[in-house]
Amino acid sequence: MARITLKNSKEIEGLRKAGHLVAETFKLLEPHVKPGVSLLELDRIAEEFIRSQGAIPAYVGYSNGITPFPNTLCISVNEVICHGIPSPRKLREGDIVGVDIGVKLGGFYGDACYTYTVGSVSPATQRLVDTARECLEAGIREVKPGARIGDIGAAIQELAEGRGYGVVREYIGHGVGRNLHEAPDVPHFGRRGTGTKLVPGMVFTIEPMINAGGYETEVLEDTWTVVTRDRSLSAQFEHTVAVTESGVDILTL
Repeated sequence: MARITLKNSKEIEGLRKAGHLVAETFKLLEPHVKPGVSLLELDRIAEEFIRSQGAIPAYVGYSNGITPFPNTLCISVNEVICHGIPSPRKLREGDIVGVDIGVKLGGFYGDACYTYTVGSVSPATQRLVDTARECLEAGIREVKPGARIGDIGAAIQELAEGRGYGVVREYIGHGVGRNLHEAPDVPHFGRRGTGTKLVPGMVFTIEPMINAGGYETEVLEDTWTVVTRDRSLSAQFEHTVAVTESGVDILTL
């Protein structure tokens, strides 16, 4: 099993700076997420801003072992769960669009995801998006010294499945530091009291992907885009968090 590297206070401040830039990028994108705007346009806006701040988009050229990712943002619309490649597709009223942003700043990574609603969406769609956000919040509430990774997943799974939604299994949270993906793995399902014990200095993402239908996934021919097998809608929210002496510190606010 990969070793978990604990971060000191100076490293956590470096991670917070990267996380803050991610949050600023979401704020910058928000007014542009509207009908008629293309996914490539959102990608261009984000890339220009991230580079203007002296940072590097973390996903450009990142390899899945088959193909390097071509863009700055992962943009996942409607039935796309994650890793959607920006395209000329234009947003339409009623869409939901998950935007995953990763940056490298001063040697440290920031990583978060936010699902925007485009114009007005149906009550059923809004309920899914709200539940995905609440699942992230429920997972974060479990983070404190002495808790276990399984507590995070159990809290998310209980909330989502209690409302009739599916929780994606194959794609999970992960440690973050001087690498984009580190130990530990953080599943969004599980049993309380199981898994790695949380200790101060651990930094990782919690990023539940919640499907309106079943939890099963399918990868498209581009080798990146992951969709719901039943083509139901999917929503995702993600923060990078640090375990502190007293609880949790969200680094991507």
